Amino acid sequence: MRKICKCEFLSLTLQRKNKETVESTDNIKSAGLKVTPQRKVVYEAMMELRHAPIDEIIKCVQAKDSEITVSTIYRILDSFCKANLLSHVFNPGVGKSYYDITVKEHHHVFEGEHIMDYMDEGLSELIRQYLKNKNFASVDIDKIQVQITINKNKVKQ
Repeated sequence: MRKICKCEFLSLTLQRKNKETVESTDNIKSAGLKVTPQRKVVYEAMMELRHAPIDEIIKCVQAKDSEITVSTIYRILDSFCKANLLSHVFNPGVGKSYYDITVKEHHHVFEGEHIMDYMDEGLSELIRQYLKNKNFASVDIDKIQVQITINKNKVKQ
């Protein structure tokens, strides 16, 4: 493995940050929303966090820009959900609602407060086919999301 110097590391870090800024700006514009400094900060925080409850989002956003108020963060998150930039996921095991930056069809595995995305088109198709066989028209289904909860407290026997 090649060693990199501090300057090269800083340069690579800035390039990655610039790419994230461009991606966040493009995604906000594509959703039909006006790009504001506050929206960019919130979206970039979600790009880092991936899944997060509101308290973590507030902490992350305000660490980046302490001038952004809690009510502004809530309004931005709501507008992002309405514009399909974010979605809501509820973790029944801990009773918390999370924001999720991955809006395309996918599933979730919950392990305590930790959430992992689980991409499985085969599972989604299997559920669609099952529902179709039960006379539930698959054309009515917008998105299938399965939530799997891992119980760490159960001992294997």
